[in-house]
Amino acid sequence: MGPLARLNTVDFIPTPLAQQAFTEFKQVTNGKPNNMCMHTHWARLIEVLHAAEMIRDLLLDSDITGADLVVKGPRQSEGIGLIEAPRGTLIHHYRVGANDLIEMANLIVSTTHNNEPMNRAVNYVAKTYLTGQKEISEGMLNAVEVAIRAYDPCLSCATHAYGRMPLDVSLLDADGHVIAQRRK
Repeated sequence: MGPLARLNTVDFIPTPLAQQAFTEFKQVTNGKPNNMCMHTHWARLIEVLHAAEMIRDLLLDSDITGADLVVKGPRQSEGIGLIEAPRGTLIHHYRVGANDLIEMANLIVSTTHNNEPMNRAVNYVAKTYLTGQKEISEGMLNAVEVAIRAYDPCLSCATHAYGRMPLDVSLLDADGHVIAQRRK
């Protein structure tokens, strides 16, 4: 899931600038699926460009910006929403009582969906950097951070200053004993 998967499954983007960027994106792999982890950022940029073009169009739509804003239909006590956000799928499920206070909220955030590919990316980094070594290098820490940010940039930045992502890496031997630790 996420922007790379979304761009791999569509044939076109219905706004001109985003379509132009999408065409360039598809040319890199001759129209075949793009599985390059770092191209997730490129895919995100294309989606943000598409969103900006759509926002411009919506702001010019008199049906949306007009004075007739009437809600039709019976009051609903439960709602579920799903949206594709720049870092992946976001699902919200809410239930409200008669007093309009939220009684139940269930959020399935992108981090949940991104967990498996992040784990695979970190595993790949470990296998690449730990060929017989028993220490955790600065290069390995940086590569782990890049792998996490590629799939879920908000996870590392949302509550921390940029460039200061708390990262705690432990290296275990075959018996599960810690043989090296490093914190960034």
